[in-house]
Amino acid sequence: MSDVDPSLDGPPWEEDVPERDENTDDMFGAPAAAPEPVAAPAAPTPSKAEPFADEPAGDGAYQVLARKYRPRAFEDLIGQEAMVRTLTNAFATGRIAHAFMLTGVRGVGKTTTARLLARALNNETDTIDKPSLALSAHGRHDAAIMAGQHMDVMEMDAASHTGVNDIRDILESVRYAPVEARYKVYVLDEVHMLSTQAFNALLKTLEEPPPHAKFIFATTEIRKVPVTILSRCQRFDLRRVEPEVLVGHLGRIADREGMKIEQEALALISRAAEGSVRDGLSLLDQALVQAESGATVQTATVRDMLGLADRTQTIALFESVMAGRTAEALENFRTLYGYGADPVQVTNDLLEHCHAASVAKMLGPNATRLPNDQAQKLTALGAAISAGTLSRTWQMLLKALDEVRRAPNPADAVEMAIVRLAYAADLPGPEDALKAIQSGGSLPGGGGAGGPRGGGGGASAMLAARPMAQPAFPDPQTFEAVVALIGEKREITLQMDVERYVKPVSFKPGAIVYEPAAGSPVDLARRLASRLKEWTGRTWLIAANGQGGGETLIEIEKKARSARRAAVEADPFVVSIMQAFPGAEIKEIKTRAPAVEMPAIPEDDEED
Repeated sequence: MSDVDPSLDGPPWEEDVPERDENTDDMFGAPAAAPEPVAAPAAPTPSKAEPFADEPAGDGAYQVLARKYRPRAFEDLIGQEAMVRTLTNAFATGRIAHAFMLTGVRGVGKTTTARLLARALNNETDTIDKPSLALSAHGRHDAAIMAGQHMDVMEMDAASHTGVNDIRDILESVRYAPVEARYKVYVLDEVHMLSTQAFNALLKTLEEPPPHAKFIFATTEIRKVPVTILSRCQRFDLRRVEPEVLVGHLGRIADREGMKIEQEALALISRAAEGSVRDGLSLLDQALVQAESGATVQTATVRDMLGLADRTQTIALFESVMAGRTAEALENFRTLYGYGADPVQVTNDLLEHCHAASVAKMLGPNATRLPNDQAQKLTALGAAISAGTLSRTWQMLLKALDEVRRAPNPADAVEMAIVRLAYAADLPGPEDALKAIQSGGSLPGGGGAGGPRGGGGGASAMLAARPMAQPAFPDPQTFEAVVALIGEKREITLQMDVERYVKPVSFKPGAIVYEPAAGSPVDLARRLASRLKEWTGRTWLIAANGQGGGETLIEIEKKARSARRAAVEADPFVVSIMQAFPGAEIKEIKTRAPAVEMPAIPEDDEED
């Protein structure tokens, strides 16, 4: 206790008394007393417009986007409308489960949703005193729960607390009522990591919990959770966020950060995130520092950052491979490799395209979950290629992926895989080969149109020993020649559909890209590819990609007829006739066929 009177104004000692040497220790051995800390200013009350526990520190430390833009209300959860709708109805009717199981891929929002659920269960404001999903920034328990510091909301990482003793601690505390909040909430992340004994210890309490306790489990491996636990929980599968939804979300965040980034760059980031919002925000964080302040982040920069090949170019590579154009396919890959594309990633992309073409063949373009132009092109590829060929390509690509990963030079392994795939593109399946052998017909060899066909194994080698007459197939070199070929084959319905609905974008022998006109049949590309392959003996890739085609043949014919009619009506002779006969109309204009001179018939000889 001090003898100094604190009420005195001045110090009890003289001003000129020398201070103690700061290098001398205290007589009791204690270090010199530290100066009293200055009281920190009171923290501002969090508002709905700002994050709760994820504010940047006062020292100006940068905060990553994944934390800065963590959802603070259920309305902020993107792509999880089904779960939010179910919870809204449950809370509105008071039918709230005592245990929730949240499952989904990494970064989809399981832990954030668990905290939001804990806030909703203990929602308490000046106007709300019951469980409610109407969350605000001024709830009594909200800030502590979002920071993971509330005494009635216990968060435990089951990956590092797997034993039965950790669960026993929970079972001991669950018997006691909450201290402040309405419910005691237990959040167990990665619950599938618990041991069998821990699950068994939890089972009875989970089946008959006290009314003041709620359990929220989160896991990425739902199949590892025992069925006995799952049957006692209300399960919510948090879906992967669709690429277009994630692109919009990332674009809004970039705008709020005052940064500019190209839309195609956002699409690349969304694709690399694979439905994970957290991964997408982390990649966006990385991409935004690739450009100078105020400059726009370019797509090429993001592609280099991710080490990814552009999907449009890899689709073109897949198209060349499946058409058997070996030289073109090799050039496409070398271009991608020159831009820095990873050979393993290119092979993975080819696998994805093969899968998308196969799925689109059965379920349509919407099943691919790709942008419309890419989905349409892969759908056209799937329509032109048999299911057996796609299955064989998938198996070959799987083997190629393993080779690329193990090869000393991965790029060389990809090129060899391209050569094999292009060579096998035109090879028939076993059943077709057997039928051709039995009927004495011929089979197309491997190699395709992109290069010379070499002797190889399979059906071509078996049939090379005996000479066979090669059938002469037509080879149309223009789009008009294709339409004429359809007319020659008397496919009237197909010809009418092509003339009415096909707006050509590009044409080369073996490949047609067109924009479908309104009302176009969904199977037009498949029918056209099938017939052309049958008539020409080669695979045709027909893509309806909707990229601003020209006019249909019917539209061109209508314009030609209008031009002819206008020319006839402007002819001076026709004008004079119309003036001479008021009320006359030109009903139809026909072009007279040129006169045919009949050969002279010789006169019969008198002798005959």
